[in-house]
Formats: sequence, C-alpha cells, structure tokens
Amino acid sequence: MSGLEAAAEVRTPTSTPVIPTLSGAVPTSVDARAKHCIAALEEELDTLRQEKGSKQRKTTYYVAQGRAIRRMVALYTSLENLIAKNNHRCEDEDDSEANTSIQDRLQRGYIALVQALPWLHDKLTHLDIDDAEDMLKKVSVIMQLKRGADAARGDDTSTLKDLVASWVNQDFRPSRLLKLDDKHSRSFVHDVCGKLLCPAEWDLHSDSVKAGIRDRTVDYIVSENSWPLFVYKDYSINPDNLEQGLFRSKVLVQAFKATFTSPSSAREADGDGDRADILENNRRAWQQLNQAKVHFALSSITSWRTVDGDFDYEIFWNNIMDIFEAVPGPVAQCRVNKLLEWWTRKVFGRNHREDLTPDVVSKMSVTALADQRMVLEDAAFDSD
Repeated sequence: MSGLEAAAEVRTPTSTPVIPTLSGAVPTSVDARAKHCIAALEEELDTLRQEKGSKQRKTTYYVAQGRAIRRMVALYTSLENLIAKNNHRCEDEDDSEANTSIQDRLQRGYIALVQALPWLHDKLTHLDIDDAEDMLKKVSVIMQLKRGADAARGDDTSTLKDLVASWVNQDFRPSRLLKLDDKHSRSFVHDVCGKLLCPAEWDLHSDSVKAGIRDRTVDYIVSENSWPLFVYKDYSINPDNLEQGLFRSKVLVQAFKATFTSPSSAREADGDGDRADILENNRRAWQQLNQAKVHFALSSITSWRTVDGDFDYEIFWNNIMDIFEAVPGPVAQCRVNKLLEWWTRKVFGRNHREDLTPDVVSKMSVTALADQRMVLEDAAFDSD
C-alpha cells in the first residue's frame, strides 16, 4: 500500500452514524445526553437567577422610593386613598365646588406624591385595567412603596426617641435625666417633658393645672386641639398672637436636621444652616416639621399609634398642614411664606445667587484677574 493510500485510510472514519427514518432518533451516548441536560438546566438556573436579581433590584428601588412618602407626602393617609381621590377628581371635574376641606387635603396629598415620585403617576396613567398582570404589578408596586414608607416612619420615631431625650438633658439640665431606653418616665410625669407637651393656653407652673393634667380631669384634657409649647420659639407664647413664634422652636429644627440631613447636623440648631438648599421644591417636607414625631418622643407611649389617650396624632398632623395649606387669605399666606423662608435659612443657610448680577461679578477678583492678564498680554504685544 502506498503512503498516500495509508494516509487516506487513517483519515477515513471507522464508523458512521446510522441515519434512521424521519420518525426515529439519531443514536447518542448516555453521557452526552446527560451533559446536554445539565447544560440546559444550568442555563435555565442562570436565567432564573437573573430574573430574581432583577425583581430584587426593583423591590429595593420601590422600597427606597417609598421612604419619602411618610416624610414629604402624608404621615397617615394611605396611598390607595390618595390615588382614589385623584381618580375621583378626574371623573368629577365640574363638581369642584362640592369638595370638602378633607377632600382638598387628600388632593393636595396626591399632588405632593406626584412631586415626590413623578414616575408613579405615569405608571398609574398607563395601566390597563383589563390586564390582570398589569393590575397585579400595580398592587405589588404600591405594597413595596408602603413598606418603604412605614419603615422610614419607624426609623424616624426610633431615632428621635433617643435624640430628643439627649437634647432635653443637654438643653434643660433636668434634675432627673431622661433615660434613652425608658419612655415610661417621660410625658407629664417628667417636669421638662410635661412643660414641652403642655397646651399653650395653660400655665404648667400652676399646681392645679399640673395636678389636673396628671390626674386627667375633665377640665384639663390634653388633646390635638391645643398647640403644645414645644412648637413655639423659646417654648413660650404670646396669648394675644398665638401665631407668633409658632413652629420656630429649637427642638423642631433639631428634629428636622436629624431626619433630612444627618443626626450630627442637629447639634447646631441655633444659627443659620450652612448647606445648599437641596429641598427647594419640597415645601411639604418643611411643613411637616416632625411635630408629631417629636410629640411621640416626648410622650410615654412606647410604640407608634394614632391615638394616645385623648390625643389624636392624625388630627394633630392635619391641623399642622392646615396652617400651611388652608390659609384664610393673602395676608396669612405672606406669613406662611416668611415662616418657610425662616426654615430654609435655619436648615440650609442663606443663598444670594440671584444677587450675583453681571455688574457685581465684573468687580470681583476672577474677572479682575482676567482683565489684568489681558492688559499684560496687550502690553507685551505692543512692545514687540
């Protein structure tokens, strides 16, 4: 046999696969089939992992987004009620005069929700009510947002519970210091907490008032219908002008800073802030001011609830919002605007960017240096 024939014989397969009829199967080894199955399962597992990771990322995103709701939209009202109220308004646009103050408050809440989470309105607008999967997605998104909202409120109340106690101890130096881990010693059984929670129209220095509150007599009912002293500047009031100093107390500034900037920034609440005005458009965040959460921190109740004895926190929050949003006229609105300007300055500092006109900038050193460099350049050119 020649060398060429031998090489051809080596390259020739020793066996060829048997091609069956169209209804049969091409024979393969057991090992090969097992490897193919394993590869397919691994590919399917990778796909499931990717889908799970995507779902987890979406869930995390919605939960994180939801944290803004209880801080900047509504402390109590459910998302479902806000959405339903807006849908009702859309259906009855011509009947706007029949809306009650409560309905108007809900609508303002939905507007604040859209401002805080603009993507949510777009998602709700493009829902297909006949598509069950679409509706399930809506329910899932709302549930995740509510998880984030409630978690943020829980975090805030837990943080302020400790911080408010430390601020009281530091600023008032009470003979009996507040313990961070003991809320039972707060409220009206503690002199300083009692003073801060005392309704503005009463004098807690009076023994009869103090006894009446602690004994919870009918003549001294502590409810949401009274402004507590802790919301006033220097924790004192002008009986002839109850709006004077309202919502300008140090503890409210401390609580706001601890919640919206950082707990460490709350240490400096006396002067103006030094941060950028990062919440320029979130006026509702200023308006809430954490009064309800500070009240909870000063009280003796150990867990967040809507009603504490005769005090209804939800109505208290609504009363606060009405000061800012249900103003009787332009004069009152002007006072509200000044209050919000005060809060901007206290938390974020002064900002005079709008005063940097071209004429003012032309007299500053950057412009002056540029002019000097140009003069030197021209002088060198002329000398050549």
